[in-house]
Amino acid sequence: MMDNQGSDDTHGTGITLVVLAWVVILGLLAWWFDDYEKSQYNPNQQINTRSSAIGEQEIVLQRNRFGHYVATGQINGKPVTFLVDTGASDVSIPDGLADSLGLERGISQVYNTANGQITANLTRLDRISIGSIELHNIPASINPSVKGDDILLGMSFLKNLEFTQRGDTLTIRKY
Repeated sequence: MMDNQGSDDTHGTGITLVVLAWVVILGLLAWWFDDYEKSQYNPNQQINTRSSAIGEQEIVLQRNRFGHYVATGQINGKPVTFLVDTGASDVSIPDGLADSLGLERGISQVYNTANGQITANLTRLDRISIGSIELHNIPASINPSVKGDDILLGMSFLKNLEFTQRGDTLTIRKY
């Protein structure tokens, strides 16, 4: 007499392998789309640095698909994401991120923003770098109104630099 149990075990193993293959494929697709989405938001994860014709350090940023200049950089040696904002008076750091960066809160200051008045704490950043451009002792504010991890790279940093926008690129030079 023949036992059909071996056939059922082979069928169950086949289904398990097909399901496992689909899980792996879907996981890889999710990973790829997540990476693709991040590169669309921040096309400047690797900053292009070059020397200008007169020996100045300069970086070139590409505009993202939303029309903003977003770039990876560092504050006090820790990696962060900057959103270039010429309308911001100071470098503006979200409250939660300031804690993880270990920033000290100074006196409170009232700011007038596009979303109304806010009260933020002043702080100083020992070092900000983006590509090869590095500046020291930069005034900043810790903003309790902003959620997320993007730092507004405002004029307290940018006023020390020269920048030119042409098409979809922003060239920033340290002079």
